[in-house]
Amino acid sequence: MDRRSLIKHAGIAGVLAAGVAPAAHAQGASIRWRLASSFPKSLDTIFGGADTFAKKVSEMSGGKFTISTHAGGELMPAFGVLDGVQNGTVEVAHTAPYYFFGKDPTFALGCAIPFGLNSRQMTAWMYEGNGLKLMREFYAGYNIVNFPGGNTGAQMGGWFRKPIKSVKDIKGLKMRLGGFAGSVISRLGGVPQNIPGGDVYQALEKGTIDAAEWVGPYDDQKMGFNKVAPYYMYPGWWEGGPQLDILINDKAYNSLSAENKAIVEAAASYAHVEMQAKYDAKNPKALKELVASGTKLVPFPNDVMKAAFKASMEVYAELNAKNPAWKKIYADYATFRRDQNLWFRFTEAKFDSFMQSQKL
Repeated sequence: MDRRSLIKHAGIAGVLAAGVAPAAHAQGASIRWRLASSFPKSLDTIFGGADTFAKKVSEMSGGKFTISTHAGGELMPAFGVLDGVQNGTVEVAHTAPYYFFGKDPTFALGCAIPFGLNSRQMTAWMYEGNGLKLMREFYAGYNIVNFPGGNTGAQMGGWFRKPIKSVKDIKGLKMRLGGFAGSVISRLGGVPQNIPGGDVYQALEKGTIDAAEWVGPYDDQKMGFNKVAPYYMYPGWWEGGPQLDILINDKAYNSLSAENKAIVEAAASYAHVEMQAKYDAKNPKALKELVASGTKLVPFPNDVMKAAFKASMEVYAELNAKNPAWKKIYADYATFRRDQNLWFRFTEAKFDSFMQSQKL
């Protein structure tokens, strides 16, 4: 039967009774969402994860589902995006979950904790272990559905006005340190500062802080940290594989069709893979340029690494005793980390160690 004739003679009720959707519903109503990022647009890698996610959602929906992306501070403060999604002020946020450890340390398990999983292990825990399931149960209490939305890979240890030669040098050190690691630095005598990325350069330049970590060579070079602090220390033992997340208001997500939910999941996965690919491709060149311009690469001394590891394990034990959400998720995380490190010991670590000692 001719569709127009059916609608004309049967009316809307008749159409629905006949199992034929009205034209507007059949074509799919347009969806317009807003995404609030915690990052400045100048960082094409980490803010770029949000842009990639939005672009893929639009492409896969034929332009019917669009998401505008907004840098930290544009719609709300960089550290206000969790509240924005929870309250439905915006539909989506793209952020590092450990920024919200002050609300509950459990947030950090979905991003990075000191001496935690590396990036491959984190992805494995999320997609093939219990990571995504457990974190979704946790996020449900905040009216949020979470998706992995990028990973930077292991990060550098940051920029210092003076090199850290022993654990004693950390006492009194004012350091911009994102997320959960601040509680460990505090135990070593440092004074952590939780400062949004866009404000770090100014704080370091003015001497408000003595040191600052961000991500790695490509982003750090863009931020210009090498101009105000000469010592670039490594590794970032607090961020072996930090995962970014795409956080979606649960009402907004549940209002989507099954097709659009699948589009969101696929777009997030694409952005997740692309981000680390960008960092791995761009960091080597940036590191060489930084060193050529006078940056001094300095490893953290062994006593610092050992003291930080010991302090981290103490923090986790204390949280196990007082935070049920942390205890439940960390138990699974720690078991997965143990098994992953056993496996990597015989494969990735040995292979990488040999290859990096060769002159190619």
